[in-house]
Amino acid sequence: MPPARKKPRSYDPDKIRAAVTAQFGHVAVAVGELGTEQLARPSGVGEWSVAELAAHVAWIADSLAGGLARPPAAVAELTAVEWPFATASLAGKISEAARETLAGAPLPELFATASVRMARALAESPGDRVLDLWIGDMTLADFLVTRTVELVVHTDDLNRATGLDIPIERQALAACTRLLADALALKAPGGSVEVRVPPFAVVQCIEGPRHTRGTPPNVVETDPLTWLRLATGRTGWAEALDAAQVRAGGERADLSALLPLMS
Repeated sequence: MPPARKKPRSYDPDKIRAAVTAQFGHVAVAVGELGTEQLARPSGVGEWSVAELAAHVAWIADSLAGGLARPPAAVAELTAVEWPFATASLAGKISEAARETLAGAPLPELFATASVRMARALAESPGDRVLDLWIGDMTLADFLVTRTVELVVHTDDLNRATGLDIPIERQALAACTRLLADALALKAPGGSVEVRVPPFAVVQCIEGPRHTRGTPPNVVETDPLTWLRLATGRTGWAEALDAAQVRAGGERADLSALLPLMS
């Protein structure tokens, strides 16, 4: 008999909404303090400058409001844990949207407008509303979990590119970490390797002998920010191992062939 399908992880919708709103607010405050030289720096995300990356973050909030302004779709096509694997096909379209957004208004104005639009749209929309999205129709509740990934990962990008210390909301970091850990387990189902990202996530993955008690023979452990960087291609597996940012024990504890999950 095949193993029972694991029930999808649930998230507290109120906490996720609050985390998305707060994280966007942190970025908005920081972007307003950036000077011309900082905005012109490479962001480390493709060919984007820091200004273009900041415009993309403003677009994240504004496009969420835009999605909620459209008529709802009938049925969700995509779940939160499937979302990371669908993002690559939209890279060009998203890059173009970021540049168009930046050309539309000064960054502080973009963030102020997006913040108001997003807050109003979220206040009027239930979590089971199905959004008509480029990437595939999703419930609002699931889509908001994916926004924690976008916002946390790009907050980290901005911090590294500018030297700022933009705060990362604990609830946003937790949701982002868990979603990407679950995506790994979905990509490589099994029980031979245990991946630990304390204090937020533990998943088992990769086909092979399954342990039932005690310490598993194959363990990978890292911290949340390193995990996010690995999962999104900001850091390579070998690089993280060499820097002792990842601890991997056991003959199967090599995730290099499975990472990044999204890029």
